[in-house]
Amino acid sequence: MSKLCVFAGTTEGRALVEFLAGQPVAVTACVATEYGETLLPAADNLTVSAKRMTREEMRTLMEREGFDLVVDATHPYAAEVTENIAGACGDTGTEYLRLLREENTAPEDAVFVPDAGSAADYLNTTRGNILLTTGSKELARYTAIRDFGERVYARVLPMEESLRLCREARLAPAHIFAMQGPFSVEMNVAMLKAVSAAYLVTKESGSRGGFAEKAAAARAAGAVLVVIGRPAQRKGSSLSDALELVCRRFGLNRQPRVAVVGIGPGSRAAMTGEVRTAIEQADCVIGAKRMTEAVARPGQAVFQAIDPEAIAAHIAAHREHRSFAVVMSGDVGFFSGAKKLLPKLKDSQVKVLPGLSSLAYLCARLGTSYEDVVPVSVHGREHNIVPDIRANARVFALVGGEDGMTRLCRTLTDAGLGDVRVSVGEKLSYPDEKITVGTAAELSEQSFETLSVALIENRGAKHIVTHGLPDAAFQRGGSDDGVVPMTKSEVRAICLSKLQLTADSVCWDVGAGTGSVAIEMALQARKGRVYAIERKDAAVALLRENKTRFAAENLTVVSGCAPEACRDLPAPTHAFIGGTSGNMKDIIALLLEKNPGVRIVATAISLESVAELTDCVRAFPFSEHEVISVTVARGLTAGSYHLMTGQNPIYIFTMQAGGNGK
Repeated sequence: MSKLCVFAGTTEGRALVEFLAGQPVAVTACVATEYGETLLPAADNLTVSAKRMTREEMRTLMEREGFDLVVDATHPYAAEVTENIAGACGDTGTEYLRLLREENTAPEDAVFVPDAGSAADYLNTTRGNILLTTGSKELARYTAIRDFGERVYARVLPMEESLRLCREARLAPAHIFAMQGPFSVEMNVAMLKAVSAAYLVTKESGSRGGFAEKAAAARAAGAVLVVIGRPAQRKGSSLSDALELVCRRFGLNRQPRVAVVGIGPGSRAAMTGEVRTAIEQADCVIGAKRMTEAVARPGQAVFQAIDPEAIAAHIAAHREHRSFAVVMSGDVGFFSGAKKLLPKLKDSQVKVLPGLSSLAYLCARLGTSYEDVVPVSVHGREHNIVPDIRANARVFALVGGEDGMTRLCRTLTDAGLGDVRVSVGEKLSYPDEKITVGTAAELSEQSFETLSVALIENRGAKHIVTHGLPDAAFQRGGSDDGVVPMTKSEVRAICLSKLQLTADSVCWDVGAGTGSVAIEMALQARKGRVYAIERKDAAVALLRENKTRFAAENLTVVSGCAPEACRDLPAPTHAFIGGTSGNMKDIIALLLEKNPGVRIVATAISLESVAELTDCVRAFPFSEHEVISVTVARGLTAGSYHLMTGQNPIYIFTMQAGGNGK
């Protein structure tokens, strides 16, 4: 078994030891104090040496154990210790690796000094209280500061050795903060204000040493930041690169643990205990900025991202972290990014932890059940919600974007649904939570939070599931050529049955006329798209009127003559041909070019059109085809008699190319 030694005097060193614990290697971790030993994990393959060692003692340890690799993860300011470790490795011919701490960029208005003595010299020329966060070892050097006992406060580790050095420096107990970090910005600010500090002294200790939090706190509290620069360091590797080297060198396999968690509406109180624990124990928290800022603890690594590819790439690239928490708003199974992320985490140990959905939370606040509620999302996606609300008594909507909720209420009002009841939830679970109830028309003039939710109730909802809307439901009009043609209700019903649409179909209606077929396509293919192609201006105008009348947001009107006007359209799964201006064969050829499995339904009245379609059935390789003739007779009242008036026979061709077209 390979043997490694880690001088683990930093958080990076402890992270490396935690990774190696349980791996098929023998590890000796060297720390300077018994307190440092308590910060390391317990593992069968781990031996801990808790004492300060001279170069000779290090050399003896290396000769006795015969380490394959020694990793120096001591503090950047422990230059003498680093030289001793490197020297002992050179004496014994042991491979040496220096683990470097990531540097932070200090604020431009900070005061930079090379060492503690220079910091004391600078502070001796100033007035105001001082908070030292540089530890206890060099505390004696600051005693030269004028009025040291009154001006200086020190934050040190809660260890007897630290307190002894404070006593030797004659620092009063009231001026000592014996605490273990990491410390948040808020904690640092509170301490600065508690002692009325005008100066905060720190070493450039990197992100893991809390440097960024101290710099931000000094800025917030109006204190001058005094930075003791790092001594020159040996060349070395980052923690991520060191882990990569160790894994490659000793054949170790690292499979990170990833918890994909739902944090509920947002407040910590609304999270499950399991979710809170997963976030607390994670080495790195990943998610949108507003969520990571709300849940990450001080000193915890954070990566702000919502793109699944970026999240997966970050997890794969950062071997220094053994566990990650990817935080999702609400519940991971309710319109969250988990659906796209999970397939990209195949090389990780993944646990999915549900959260409280905003649907469940809002309904609880309203005192109502939600088993009959239809959930939809118009947050960051295209979705025509009007048909959902027309068809269902209760709809829950996730809404996002600037003025998103206001625009939704205006859309409902414009679609004739201004009287539906809307219950809007904002900042759910937070102290300033707000729920507003009113009609869509009433709320269309109000402003709401960017991210908000709504329960929409339509008491007059009805959902007709059969096709063949009455002809009177559509706007009709004339053109220079006479009345704009429309496929009548009975024929339309048969054609739609023959098309066999699915909810996500992509449909073309070629020669759409008033758009009766296109509208019914859009109502049935609610998750798909419909393109109505029409060359006559009067018909195009009617198409747009009917689109507005039915709030068919998934319908696109295309002005032009087929097939030229269709060449840039998405490939159709289904097509209806009502008029071709003599271009039937070219239109069908384009449909088959776009999708070799397209399903086509076409109608013909004239014998010439019947002959043209019959030629197409013979010319193209359809796997199935069918032709039927339909004659419809309508009742007519003539005086005291009721007569049936026959309409022209309609020929309906159904053509399936290359399979079922689905």
